[in-house]
Order: sequence, then C-alpha cells, then structure tokens
Amino acid sequence: MPYAIRLLKRAARELEALPARERARVAARIDSLADNPRPHGAEALQGELAGHLRIRAGDYRIIYAVEDAALVVTIVRVGHRREVYR
Repeated sequence: MPYAIRLLKRAARELEALPARERARVAARIDSLADNPRPHGAEALQGELAGHLRIRAGDYRIIYAVEDAALVVTIVRVGHRREVYR
C-alpha cells in the first residue's frame, strides 16, 4: 500500500525555488518515496534532525520523516547539500 506524501509549507517553497531541471529530478525522488519510504541510500540523521531521514537527488537533499502507522511521508526540507542542514 503506497504512502501518502505531505510537504510542509517550507519544503514546498524550497522545491518551487529550484531550477526547473533540478525541481523535476527532486520531485521524481519525492514521488518515489510513496512506494518505498526507505530506499537504498537513505540515511538516518542525527542531532537536531534526529528521527528524520535524508535522500540525495544530485547535489540536492530531501529531508523527511516517515509515519508508518499512518502511512505518511512528510517532506521537511529540500535544498542544496551545503545549505539544507542549517
């Protein structure tokens, strides 16, 4: 059963601000989380973002949380790798 994808307002704004080509790549990675919320390469984060996962899409990172009981993936942040963790 596929997971529902939910974007926080901040993540939606960050996604819209990306260049069109990168936006398409990142959006495709986000859509793939509905079928597999923990794909190969997903890493658990530590520190302030403990409990969240991140996946790569080129030079961009997608930070998200998975709620298995509700079958929901919540996208928290989308951004370039040098800025997304700040």
